[in-house]
Order: sequence, then C-alpha cells, then structure tokens
Amino acid sequence: MTTDDGHQYGGRTPVGEYVTRLVVGVGGRAGVSVAEVCALVEETLRGAGLADGAVAALATVDSKILEPGIAGAAERFGVPLIGYPAEQLARIPVPHPSPAVREAAGTASVAEAAALAGGGELLVPKRRSVAATCAVATAEEHDLRHHGDAEVADAGGALVDLAVNVRSDTPPAWLKERIAASLGDLAAYPDGRAARAAVAGRHGLPVERVLLTAGAAEAFVLIARALDARRPVVVHPQFTEPEAALRDAGHRVERVVLRAEDGFRLDPAAVPEEADLVVVGNPTNPTSVLHPAATLASLARPGRILVVDEAFMDAVPGEREALAGRMDVPGLVVLRSLTKTWGLAGLRIGYVLAEPEVIAKLAAAQPLWPVSTPALVAAEACVAPEALEEAEAAARRIAVDRAHLLAGLAEFDEVTVVGVAEGPFVLIRVAGATEVRTRLRALGFAVRRGDTFPGLDGSWLRLAVRDRATTGRLLQALDHALALAAP
Repeated sequence: MTTDDGHQYGGRTPVGEYVTRLVVGVGGRAGVSVAEVCALVEETLRGAGLADGAVAALATVDSKILEPGIAGAAERFGVPLIGYPAEQLARIPVPHPSPAVREAAGTASVAEAAALAGGGELLVPKRRSVAATCAVATAEEHDLRHHGDAEVADAGGALVDLAVNVRSDTPPAWLKERIAASLGDLAAYPDGRAARAAVAGRHGLPVERVLLTAGAAEAFVLIARALDARRPVVVHPQFTEPEAALRDAGHRVERVVLRAEDGFRLDPAAVPEEADLVVVGNPTNPTSVLHPAATLASLARPGRILVVDEAFMDAVPGEREALAGRMDVPGLVVLRSLTKTWGLAGLRIGYVLAEPEVIAKLAAAQPLWPVSTPALVAAEACVAPEALEEAEAAARRIAVDRAHLLAGLAEFDEVTVVGVAEGPFVLIRVAGATEVRTRLRALGFAVRRGDTFPGLDGSWLRLAVRDRATTGRLLQALDHALALAAP
C-alpha cells in the first residue's frame, strides 16, 4: 500500500514466492482476553469468507505488542505478531479514523492502519467487539531472493540471456589471463593490500576509506549487521538484496516507493527525516533511472548512513552523477561491483567506499580472508587506467545499443518505457507480461520478470541491453509474442 506521501511500509513478513496472504490488524483495550481477540478475528474472517489458515501475521501498534490478549492470540493462530511505531501508522490513510483512538494510541485506527502497513489492500474494514478491534488486509509479498539468473538456470545455454545484467562477451581475454596466472599463488593466504591501494588510487581516496568485499551482496550483509540502524529505509523499486539483508539481520524495513507516473524519479522529501539508514541505487536496477548526484547528496544528515549502490555506474558514460570518491558528503557509503562490466559474477568481487570509522565497523564483521587471491588480482586489474578506458568505451557502446533498443520498443503500441533509461537495461510495461515472457522464452529469449521488485507488479519486464543484431532478433520475437498474446 502506497500512502499519499509516496511511502510504502513493510514489516518483517516472510520472504518467499510472490503470493497474497492475509494480515489481520488488531487493537484492544488493556486487559483484553485472548479468547475475545480470537473470537473477533475468527468471526470477521468467517463473515468475509476467508480462511484463518491464510493469515500470515497479526499486526498492531508497538504499544500493544506486549498486551497478553493480543500476543496470546497471535500465538494461538501460530503466526508472528508485528508491531509498528505509532508515528508510522499515523501516516497511513484509513477509512474509519477515530479522534479518540488517535489521542489514545497515536494513530487514527490501530486495526486498519496495522493491517495496511504490510503493503496490501484492505479487504475487511474495522470490526469491533467489547474490548477489541480488527481489520483484514492482503499481505503482498515479493520474492526478494529472485534474481535474473533464475530465468536462465537449467537452460543449458539454449536461451539468449536478456535477464542478467552482466555485459556479454566478458571477461575479456586479458583479464582471464591475469586471473589464470594467479592460480599459482593459491597456497598462500590472500593479501588484499595491493588491490585495496589500487582501488583507493582509482577514486583518489585514502586507503582507509576502502573495503574489498565478495561482491556487493556481501557489502549489504555487512551493512545490515554492523551499523546498528534503528530506522532503515530502502528506496524502491531497486535491487532487493539490501532489504533482504536488513530483514535477515532482524530489522524492520521501511520503504519509499517511487512511482511510474513520476518516471521513478526520487523526491528527497519522500524520505522520512528520522531515517538513520537510507539505501538507494544509482543508476537504479531495474528502472535504469540515473538520479542526480546533488539529489542523492541532499539526503545526507548528521547521524544518517546514506548507502548508494553504484554497481552499474561504470556502464554510464563518464560515470555521470557518481558519488564514488566524494569525501564531502557525511555518512556516505558507496558500493561498487566489478562483476557486471567485467563478467565476474562467479568470482565475487566488489568494494565499499566510506568514512574510515564505517569501514572499520564493516571490516570487523567480515570473516578472515573474505576475498580470494584471484578476485584480488581481478580487482587490481579492473581499476588500472587501461581497464578504465576499456570500460568507458564499453559504456559508450551500451548507450548506442540502448538507443537502438528503445527506438525498436517505441514501435510497439503495447509496450511502454517509463523514465529515462541510463543503465545497461531497460524496464518496460506490457499488458500480459507473464504470457509475453513465457512466449519469448519459447522463442529463445530469457527476460527478467518485474513483479519480484517492490513497487512493481506482473505487468513489468526488464531487458538487458545487447548488441544491435541481438536486439533485432529480440524485437522480431517480441512482435511474434505480442501477436500470439493478442485476443
């Protein structure tokens, strides 16, 4: 559920396949009994023709989470009890607000707001008993662990891969040779000093501001576990691993969901002032939107960690709007990945740029020798001047190939491209996207489903930018798939 101010709130709901289950919001007076809460919930579900087995969670305001009657009801139903801060619930529009409830609990309707806070739609408005209230909403869950490689798994190379954003025809031969040459050093423990110094030099930073990681995914886990965020906010739609890592570390994640009608552009005012950890991608996966550096820098606050995922920034010509290398933005943490441009997803190498104090906390949470010797050699090689020149040339080619793809997509009335694409992928909206994706697969093309990204639904697909010849074949296949899907 997206509120009028553009926020979408998520509690600690289970992560799994994209399903719709139920969240029951509950409120109650002090001393309300387990029997009364359960009876009200069961009667409400029965009256709406809903099965109590579909209930994923009970939800309430934080001040009621220890109320024995409410906590006992969750235990009796065998589901978790989610508590939300009153100020968070107060921002959620509800159909039956009560001034008295707002004065007592800090929100206009505990039951309705708590039911809606998980991100779904209200199915049953507030119902009352003598001392309890409840409301029922759908619980929209996205598979935060779904990645593009799932689209091509077990295909045996039979599909043209447009689902994964790794640059095609990589790693280049010279990089393979450098990595292969490092295999003679595997008997020794990895020594990351040279690679760390090379990354620092590439960005003009002191070495104390650099941490090498096993890909950006490890960095998200370290951030979630080591930085003690009290109110983390993730800007969506974006790469889902940051939220998954935060949830796994026990955090309740608050979402700011950017809208298609706004071109998925970020309004800094949409981020809660109290957020002490903010995560945003630039350019953003899957929207391909490149946010202005000044917009992102304006999110910095005293006491706030601002995490900017720049995994695809080296695919942008000139790395426009990059924050990597900046030391004037307090609390800035920039993540970079070397797996996309250089085709090293299987090697796992990336790095974090941040203030020395933050780097020290993240490093303390790492195991010993977290990055292998071949990955360290690759890191040093990929930040060398000649490698940066090659990456820049590749970025310029991607921009030309993306323009060709966009021009072809514009020929289809059924396809809409939202926002200005600046990354090595394009997000499209198309009616019957699930069927279109299935038909494209039958025609030999794997594309990325969009409904696993919070803020998107089943009408979205992501397409990796490839060379003109591959794009030409894709457009022909898309024409065929759309024709077959037409009524």
